Amino acid sequence: MRPYPLQWLLSLLFIVQMYVAMGVLGLIYLPRTLLRQEGAYDAVHAYCRWVRWTLKILCGLRTEVRGPVPQDEVMIAAKHQSFLDIIMIVSVVPRPKFIMKASLVYAPVLGWYALKLGCVPVNRGRRSEAIRKMVRDVTHGDAPAGQLIIYPQGTRAAPGAMLPYKGGTAALYAETGQPCVPAAANVGLFWPRHGIYRKPGLAVVEFLPRMAPGMQRQAFMAELEQVIEGRSNALMAEAGFNVQKLD
Repeated sequence: MRPYPLQWLLSLLFIVQMYVAMGVLGLIYLPRTLLRQEGAYDAVHAYCRWVRWTLKILCGLRTEVRGPVPQDEVMIAAKHQSFLDIIMIVSVVPRPKFIMKASLVYAPVLGWYALKLGCVPVNRGRRSEAIRKMVRDVTHGDAPAGQLIIYPQGTRAAPGAMLPYKGGTAALYAETGQPCVPAAANVGLFWPRHGIYRKPGLAVVEFLPRMAPGMQRQAFMAELEQVIEGRSNALMAEAGFNVQKLD
């Protein structure tokens, strides 16, 4: 086990190189992306795999994706604990796209590539309008086909935190008529929402059995929350986290 100061410095080095790599790879893949959309997928796959590799080398944090990786047009409803779960999912699914905060459109490199992937920007401060826009953009074909990744809780949730599951997921599930693939995670134990320190260990994202289209809204949301939270708690317990059961 490395001393804390050394691990902190290596974590800082990792973060700096991670953002430098975003700019460098964004420029390298720019000509290919301008010529064809597949270039954008090549770029984000290369970047996410680079992040996973350097995270292991510099911080001793290994990453593992479990379960069948969706290859067809589905909605992925994932546990969101930190930027790492995004990195891990995007590194393996072939055509990822996101529901994302509208402000990210203006982020250098990240925003432009997100739009090229077909990500759907929404204003989280206007919930009903955001849901309507999500459904309209996804169902009207404004976004290209692929794996639509959505975070049912709407924001990053710290390990053990109980945040409500929001209705936008059920609206998209009903309107798109696509299967939903839940995804669990324990990544927040190692890569927190805030701060520099990255803890060594094994971060896991797990794709769970898909839910067929056509379920009633309440039944869908109840089952979705149960399987994601239950499996995420199991993954965190596997990593040594003491998960407290809440009534």
